[in-house]
Amino acid sequence: MARLGPIKRLDLVRHLKQLGFKGPYTGGKHQFMIKGGLTLTVPNPHKGDIGIGLMTRILRQAGIDKDEWEKL
Repeated sequence: MARLGPIKRLDLVRHLKQLGFKGPYTGGKHQFMIKGGLTLTVPNPHKGDIGIGLMTRILRQAGIDKDEWEKL
C-alpha cells in the first residue's frame, strides 16, 4: 500500500508505472513519464525523500486521487 507521504523517487516511479505511466524519459532539466496524452514531470534524484507537498502536486498533475494512490 502506497501511503501519501514522504517517498523515495524509485518507489514513486514504480507506483506510477503500476498506474500505466511509461518512462521515465530524459528531457530538459527533469525526467518525465507519459500516459496517453499526459506528460508528468518527475523530480530529479536527490538524497532525501519526496515530501508530501511535492507528492500532492505530482498526483494532482497526474490526475490521481488520494484513494487510488493508497490502494497501490
